[in-house]
Amino acid sequence: MLTVSSYTVEQVKDPFGILTGERYEYLLDIEVDEEDELYSENGIYVRVIYRVEDGRTGIVRHEIVERSTDSLLDFEMEDEELEWIAVFCEEHLIEAGQD
Repeated sequence: MLTVSSYTVEQVKDPFGILTGERYEYLLDIEVDEEDELYSENGIYVRVIYRVEDGRTGIVRHEIVERSTDSLLDFEMEDEELEWIAVFCEEHLIEAGQD
């Protein structure tokens, strides 16, 4: 199971008004077990773009990144991991100024 050791969240500004709804960027420092395929000795974080639009919310995009090199890792997260991250994002939306 994933554990978030620290995170940041901020609203993504859309100066051109192209995007509908509001977007938030989360950077989640993740701790994973050494047995997990996501494990990296250098640590990982997940960059998540999260959308809020017309009362609906959800992950638009996510990337798994090696912490020390900022290199994208070519791994897919399992559905239950993505669901867990979506819940985490929803629970911490207020910290980005969203009520």
